[in-house]
Amino acid sequence: MVKLYGFSSSTCTRLVALVCKEKNIPYELIQVNLAKGEHKRPAFTANQPFGQVPYIDDEGFILYESRAIARYLIKKYPNEGTPLIPSDPKAEALFEQAASIEAFNFTAFVAPIVAEKVFNPRRGLQPNEERVKELLASLKPKLDAYDLILSKQKYLAGDFVTLADLAHLPYGTAFYGAGFAEVFESRPHLARWWKDISNRPAWLAVKDGA
Repeated sequence: MVKLYGFSSSTCTRLVALVCKEKNIPYELIQVNLAKGEHKRPAFTANQPFGQVPYIDDEGFILYESRAIARYLIKKYPNEGTPLIPSDPKAEALFEQAASIEAFNFTAFVAPIVAEKVFNPRRGLQPNEERVKELLASLKPKLDAYDLILSKQKYLAGDFVTLADLAHLPYGTAFYGAGFAEVFESRPHLARWWKDISNRPAWLAVKDGA
């Protein structure tokens, strides 16, 4: 069984758990107490030198970085659950295109907004509203492009859901719940897509904790 070392509510830990649920891969969550700094201790950094969650131990194979873990699990179990990464070269190229869209046109803006509006208050820090305003101004044209893409197809890589779609969920859900629902809802095709992916049973199973 895959051992997932992470923090139940962390965005990246839940992405890996989401993939496991979509692929019907059993996993054991080994809780890492971030508040106690367990992720910075030698026992943890021996396997994850950056001191970040998560990493997996798959029968002795150690892997970190949630996107790398997700791709590894999807490719190791191609016939289990939802495919998530196509095998046809052209379809896979479209998936890679969509994965780049997620990383550089969505998460690059949404993650720092979530850090300011969600994570900082949990640490007793005030959000930098000016930075949030700037990030949001940069994000909105990107989401206009999303809306255009999704007016022509069901998902970002075509008419089948892929990892590129699901990778939006951990940070996107936090963003949506932090007072930014209108950013999605004002764009009809984006809103339709978001409703679709955010109501997948696999995500609902890990949404509140891996």
